[in-house]
Amino acid sequence: MTKTDLISAVAKEVEGITKKKAAEVVEAVFNDIYESLKKEEKVQIVGFGTFEVQKRAARQGRNPQHPDRIIEIPAKNVPVFRAGKALKEAVNEAKKSAGKAKKAK
Repeated sequence: MTKTDLISAVAKEVEGITKKKAAEVVEAVFNDIYESLKKEEKVQIVGFGTFEVQKRAARQGRNPQHPDRIIEIPAKNVPVFRAGKALKEAVNEAKKSAGKAKKAK
């Protein structure tokens, strides 16, 4: 699903909302998540999951073009998403249903 698909789905699902308004809503949600993560704040959506920033420590690595050379990889912050229990269960239920449909054939 692309952002455009999501906007269309929101417009279709919410009665009385145009695609233009749905686009504004979707943009606002993404913007708020983006701004919160920039401030290193956690964004928790019950039943869906949690967006947060994790710190990666500096470390040494190998240069892929010259494996004998060691390079320093600097510390950095990375955005992380952890699925909530309900989302994990929904995904696993969908997988089980697809598996049952294949076995029935």
